[in-house]
Amino acid sequence: MENTNGMTNFPLQITFRHVKAPPDTELWIRSEAAKLEAFYPRIMGCRVAIESPQHHREGNPYHVRIDLTVPGGELVIKHEPSLKTGARQLGEPAVKKHLETRSPHKNLHQAVHDAFNAAGRRLQDYARHQRGDVKHRESQPLAKITQLFPDKGYGFLLTPDGREIYFHKDSVVHHAFSRLKVGMTVSFAEEQGEKGPQASTVRIATKQDRGQQPTQQPAA
Repeated sequence: MENTNGMTNFPLQITFRHVKAPPDTELWIRSEAAKLEAFYPRIMGCRVAIESPQHHREGNPYHVRIDLTVPGGELVIKHEPSLKTGARQLGEPAVKKHLETRSPHKNLHQAVHDAFNAAGRRLQDYARHQRGDVKHRESQPLAKITQLFPDKGYGFLLTPDGREIYFHKDSVVHHAFSRLKVGMTVSFAEEQGEKGPQASTVRIATKQDRGQQPTQQPAA
């Protein structure tokens, strides 16, 4: 059974395999999915699959998989609760009694809730990672290569404030020194060397970098 409608701002697909779900299960899932936008508002799509293995022996029988499409990739969350996990939390005798008295519908609700909690944490981590990437890019100014000495392994950059500073081939990331050309735009970090300011972490600028930070030319 599948459902592609929901209360989210992104496409939501729900699939059940070997599961007799109560009528309001899809509402639980739509409600949990809608909460994910608070963690990361740029979700592009979500697929939820709930399965009860036909030959499970004990523990919560429901396996939940959530696939989230986000800019730049896809996050996959698999929630497969087991008796061992519950035993560690409650103690062996307590968890057996717990499983005997818990209804299948409560098990299903808990599995869905736990899986979406894990999805929320993954989205928070992804958002933090993206913010870190943006901050790193924004913190590095752009410059143009004014001189290159390939045989000696160094060159000079024109900084945004009009200074010309030295860089060594070992400071070019991804071993890209051989790809550099005079006039090329690069990003860099400035540090103090033995003979004055020099550039480190020199990286060939992308179109996105160039759109964020136009380089400045020295005053005439």
